[in-house]
Amino acid sequence: MRTLIILGHPDKDSFCCHLADAYENGAREKGGDVMRINLVDLNFDPILRKGYRQIQSLEPDLIEAQRLIKWANHLVFVYPVWWSSPPALLKGFIDRVFLPGFAFKYRENSSMWDKLLIGRSARLILTSDAPVAWLYFAYFHPALNMMKKATLEFCGIVPVSVTSFGAIKNTSDKKREILLNNAYREGLQDN
Repeated sequence: MRTLIILGHPDKDSFCCHLADAYENGAREKGGDVMRINLVDLNFDPILRKGYRQIQSLEPDLIEAQRLIKWANHLVFVYPVWWSSPPALLKGFIDRVFLPGFAFKYRENSSMWDKLLIGRSARLILTSDAPVAWLYFAYFHPALNMMKKATLEFCGIVPVSVTSFGAIKNTSDKKREILLNNAYREGLQDN
C-alpha cells in the first residue's frame, strides 16, 4: 500500500499532529510505503486568485503534492474542525491542488464530469472540541461532508473511511492515549 498522510493542522505540536504520527507509525509497522505532507511546511499561496476561470501557476511544493497524490493509492487527511469546517490552510491546499485536469474534468457541453483520481481510497481523521454527535445532529457535520463527498468522492476517491474524535478540549491524557492507539491501529488496518 502506498499511503500519503496530509496533516492539515497548522501547528506541528497539535493533537492532530500526534494522531498523524500514530497513524504513520502503524502504517510503517505494517510495511506500507508511507509519505507525509505537513501543509504548514509548504510554500504556496492558499488563495485561488481567479477561481477556475484561469488556473494560476503551481508552486514547486504543490507540484510535488500532486505527484504524491498520484503516487498514493491511499490518502489520509488529519485535521481539526474549526467553525464546522477544515482549517483555511487545508481548504487553500484543496483549492489549489485538486484542480480541473488533475482531480476531475468537466465534460464538454455537459454538467457531468470525469473523476480523475479513481483507484484510490482515503481516511479522514478529524478532531473537534464539540461532541461528534453534536456536529452531525446540529450541522450535518459539514467539515466531514466537504472533504468526503464534495471533494474526495467527487474526484473518484472511494471508499472514504472516517474517524471523528470529539470533545477533545476536555479530554484527559488517558483518553488521548486511547485515541492515539486508535489512530495507530487504523494505520495498521489500512495498510
